[in-house]
Amino acid sequence: MEKYLDIIVNSYSGYYEYLKSELLNPNWSNYFYWLLGLSIIVWVLEIIFPWRKEQAIVRKDFYLDAFYMFFNFFILSLIGYSAISNVGVQLFNDFIGIFGLTNIVAIKIHMLPVWVQYLIMFVLADFIQWNVHRLLHKSKWLWEFHKVHHSVEEMGFAAHLRFHWMETFVYKSIQYIPLAMIGFGIQDFFIIHIIAVAIGHLNHANLKLSYGPLKYILNNPVMHLWHHAKSLPKGSYGVNFGLSLSIWDYLFGTAYISNNNAYEKLGFENMDEFPKEFLSQELYPWSK
Repeated sequence: MEKYLDIIVNSYSGYYEYLKSELLNPNWSNYFYWLLGLSIIVWVLEIIFPWRKEQAIVRKDFYLDAFYMFFNFFILSLIGYSAISNVGVQLFNDFIGIFGLTNIVAIKIHMLPVWVQYLIMFVLADFIQWNVHRLLHKSKWLWEFHKVHHSVEEMGFAAHLRFHWMETFVYKSIQYIPLAMIGFGIQDFFIIHIIAVAIGHLNHANLKLSYGPLKYILNNPVMHLWHHAKSLPKGSYGVNFGLSLSIWDYLFGTAYISNNNAYEKLGFENMDEFPKEFLSQELYPWSK
């Protein structure tokens, strides 16, 4: 028990120091300023090349989404996510230790070129996320949490990171074991994460991008608008589940674009009953 308490204490102090360093020391490996920079760039693109020209530059819930963006990536870990996840990893390692295992690396690819390792990591992580995303829609319990993300009424880059903190636990828990089973030989996946954030920002942006033939590989704003559409194919629990890549939806039959209506109504049934404030949205799923 003392070991786990030490992990919790060190997680809090370690993350506090990390966050302080992020804010006070801008540099090329600083995630806070990358997030801020990417957000400003995509927002400027929205202003110059808007798909929905009648949508305000500071759209509905813009500030709420901006708060979600920094809450989910920084404040949540300071509150406790970092400590809980570190304890979870240690519990898992202690569990496999019972069977005489020190790790569960089943595939060692550290001899491959670094760019190949990055590519494998990117594709595999995205496929896992695609499956988790489908689960968030198909499970009635998890859907109550995912509703927070789908409560967006006007699409813009910051809508990308409006999601309930519970989703972080679901995604990371399901991702951990399959990714841990591959020995990537790369300690820092910073570049992959930045690329995923950039694609996610663009997917939610007020931009008409479909990338031509690449639309069958890369997710895009036109395709993702229909993921948020209130009107879905009959009998469907969702469409276009891809995060960075669209190829999974085309391969498994969940791709859907009805038309290019930029003002397609977004949300879900009984949206008028869904709370509008941050704290109420965070508490809503538990009340259900």
